[in-house]
Amino acid sequence: MSDTAAAQHGSPPSGRPAAANRTPARLRTVAVAVLLAALTAVVIGTLRAGDSQSHPGRLLAGYAVAWTLFAAAAWAVRGVPARAATALVLAGAAAVALAGLAAPPRTSTDMYRYAWDGRVQAAGTSPYAHPPAAPELAGLRDAWLFPAGGSCQGWGLTRTDSGVCTRINRPDVPTIYPPVAEGWFVTVHALSPPGSRHKPLQAGGALLAFATTVALLAVLRRRGDPRRAPARAALWAWCPAVPFEAVDNAHIDTLGVLLTVLALGTATCGARRGALLGAAVAVKLLPLLTLPGALSGERSPARVLRTVSATAAVVALAYVPYVAASGAGVLGYLPGYLEEEGYEPGDVHRFALLRLLLPDTAAGAAAVALLALLALYVWWRGDPARPWRGALLVTGAALLLVSPNYPWYSLLVVGLVALDGRWEWLAVTLAGTVLYLGGGLLTGTSLQTCAYGAAAGCVVVGACLRAGPPRRLLDGLRLRSRT
Repeated sequence: MSDTAAAQHGSPPSGRPAAANRTPARLRTVAVAVLLAALTAVVIGTLRAGDSQSHPGRLLAGYAVAWTLFAAAAWAVRGVPARAATALVLAGAAAVALAGLAAPPRTSTDMYRYAWDGRVQAAGTSPYAHPPAAPELAGLRDAWLFPAGGSCQGWGLTRTDSGVCTRINRPDVPTIYPPVAEGWFVTVHALSPPGSRHKPLQAGGALLAFATTVALLAVLRRRGDPRRAPARAALWAWCPAVPFEAVDNAHIDTLGVLLTVLALGTATCGARRGALLGAAVAVKLLPLLTLPGALSGERSPARVLRTVSATAAVVALAYVPYVAASGAGVLGYLPGYLEEEGYEPGDVHRFALLRLLLPDTAAGAAAVALLALLALYVWWRGDPARPWRGALLVTGAALLLVSPNYPWYSLLVVGLVALDGRWEWLAVTLAGTVLYLGGGLLTGTSLQTCAYGAAAGCVVVGACLRAGPPRRLLDGLRLRSRT
């Protein structure tokens, strides 16, 4: 074959250019592998450095290094051939997830409630019926979740109103978690060896995180650009939020992320997508924000109705056995939680960015109105081929407007970022992390406003780079380099 013919078929005209082309790819592959090894080591070292109460500064420093390594690896993998990149994504996902098993929970005690709810259900009692401190459940207490003796002053320890020491947060109120989450808790409990404590829930989190990576790769190959699939999946697989929040803290949000990815990526608008999305909502309510994206561009009233009704039906059916056991008590502590966390009208614990422009009493209503308008826009003008784009816009905007200080809330955003490739929304996860860990270190400043203001700025800059003159300039430079 002549050099001209070879060029027409996309083949190099001689062996030397082929070798020259392979060398940078090999170097990038090695570089990514080294970065992933460093990221894994940093995650392990950070988790072993201490908890959020005794060593918040060390954790923040470790998180910063981990995010820097993640950013470098996610950038470098873009130049690795698809097959090698896929292997790196899977190997890195496994390594990073396993690194999250290096220590007990370090920044959240939610996992202890998960373990308790699983134990209560295995004993034949509804988790919504009694709080952990109730005397009716005293026979289920053990030295792990209810350590006896000592001052009860260590990280994650608290006392019930009756003076009992426990690792479970809010021990005097019923559980808050929806029924599919409760099903996961009792399943993990049933499969756990006696005395295994926190490890089964962490291992379950690692399994869910890795399964999400596999699902992302499959969806992106089938419905996107196969060449870009590994680089996008890496935005979830290697993100430091995964080992820290999905694995070490074992947050149930990860199950909701997996179900949402399956809903948006493996089903079209209709009953199947609605059912999967309903299961995600019955894990954690946050995936409900992706419903407008799931309906993107859909004009058929019948298909919209099937999607919405399937979502509602799955949620309702999941609650049926618990309603039979606990009645209206299935809401658990949800109303009290919303009030406690500052979602009541006029509360100033949330809506930091809106409160820069509006009175405190109007911020909540303004957030609801803005999200409603955004949801309508996504439904009517969204891309049905990319439902995750509208889902990311609504979910990310909701977190920016509400400005929560819990970084695990944004695990859903990380999953949607991996589907859509819009990396700038990862700043929302960083904002929650800085606010959660840095609140005890930085006083006298409105850290909430600064963190989420910076995240909003990052999102705006990213959108401008994609659509404005800088993007056209980069496209022109790439075209010239090819010619």
